[in-house]
Amino acid sequence: MTGTAGTLFTFEDTYVRELGGLYERWAPASVPAPQLLVLNEQVAGELGLDVDALRGPEGVAVLAGNAVPEGSTPVAQAYAGHQFGGYSPRLGDGRALLLGELIDAQGRRLDLHLKGSGRTPFARGGDGKAAVGPMLREHLMGEAMHALGIPTTRALAVIATGEQIARDTLLPGAVLARVASSHLRVGTFQYAAARGDADLLRRLADHAIARHHPAAADAPSRYLALLDGVVDAQASLVARWMLVGFIHGVMNTDNMTISGETIDYGPCAFMDAFDPATVFSSIDHGGRYAYGNQPPVAQWNLARLAEALLPLIDDDTDAAAEVATDILRAFPDRYRAAWAAGMRAKLGLGAAHDDDSVLVDDLLSLLQAHRVDLTSAFRSLSAVLLGDGGQAQALFAGSADFDAWADRWQQRVATTSADVATVAAGMDAVNPAYIPRNHLVEEALAAATAGDLGPFSRLLDAVTRPFEIRPGLERYAAPAPDTFVGYQTFCGT
Repeated sequence: MTGTAGTLFTFEDTYVRELGGLYERWAPASVPAPQLLVLNEQVAGELGLDVDALRGPEGVAVLAGNAVPEGSTPVAQAYAGHQFGGYSPRLGDGRALLLGELIDAQGRRLDLHLKGSGRTPFARGGDGKAAVGPMLREHLMGEAMHALGIPTTRALAVIATGEQIARDTLLPGAVLARVASSHLRVGTFQYAAARGDADLLRRLADHAIARHHPAAADAPSRYLALLDGVVDAQASLVARWMLVGFIHGVMNTDNMTISGETIDYGPCAFMDAFDPATVFSSIDHGGRYAYGNQPPVAQWNLARLAEALLPLIDDDTDAAAEVATDILRAFPDRYRAAWAAGMRAKLGLGAAHDDDSVLVDDLLSLLQAHRVDLTSAFRSLSAVLLGDGGQAQALFAGSADFDAWADRWQQRVATTSADVATVAAGMDAVNPAYIPRNHLVEEALAAATAGDLGPFSRLLDAVTRPFEIRPGLERYAAPAPDTFVGYQTFCGT
């Protein structure tokens, strides 16, 4: 039985007030011995929350789900989704609850959401719980992505519950308190459309426009403009993933946001040696969500959003499908433009030249042929410009092909008319030295599960300042050892 909490939070509830039919009211399950593991003081400050109060018994009780804050109406959100291509008509928050919305210091409306807070009507046979390791992974990945400038949900806190949950073995339980621009997903629209309730679908679309794509409100076709806005946001997001080697791992339509934020860090990972076929997720047997497949999968998911929006776009289904298809066809060009701009920044190329794509493709081919670590390779290039090519040449095992490519690249950089020190500094500002390397993530989560948060805290510190080389962090910049092979990730459900 959950209690009530005082005025730590000032909640609003537009989702609950405007979108009846897309949630079930529900209370979080109480936990026996909540203990704060991690508090994100930066996020708390942006939300205008009292950090000391959050660390106190009342704050921990709310973050664990043992107390419902004053003004909160907890709900489990409803959505459908295509999971690995197969449609599931009823998914929803099986182990999560939306507590409400907070307005941050910049006037942005943000959801506060609990994950691992117990079974809901959407639980589908699960226990509704979460383990310490996966919840800390989500916190770590969200903060790393934020530091890299990639739109993402973020954790406010991770709370140990003091109970053991059964997975392959018994594991310590945890609840994650997550902040997001919203939790509206492509699957939310699929759920509303499948109900055949035109009013519900329209209310959902209007809610999404007001919250995420306000410019669409004044467009001649507001719902077509909504689709266009989401296509644009996702093209940019996926390009940013690809530029840093991030692999989401489970790009189901229920894991694609309308806001363009990365959400649901389950079997995600960062690529080590460059290979477009890289898959880490243990359940992605066919490689549907491999690194190189992420852009076309995103477009496929957006086509499912378009299908849901057709009744709102035009009463004539054929006419609606035609104009929506035109928007979807723009995705590859928008993605390629975002990718190309990002690559020019990573390589210090300045304004676009016609042959830049060849230069980029040739480098990626070399990375794949020599199985070179993506992050290390790009970070090493600024030193080449400054006359120290030793690290880069070592990564490519002294390859003459790489040397020839580097000569072409430096000739291209010279056309920018900027001095090499300025170009190198600009490259270092976008090519991270530190990412959540898989072997270090596993090391940190194993230690945290055993009760030692030290390795996790040190890794978190490294990846939240990813571009700044710091003494003593050499192991955080190094590729995985050769013995670290066959790595797999798991959903953590």
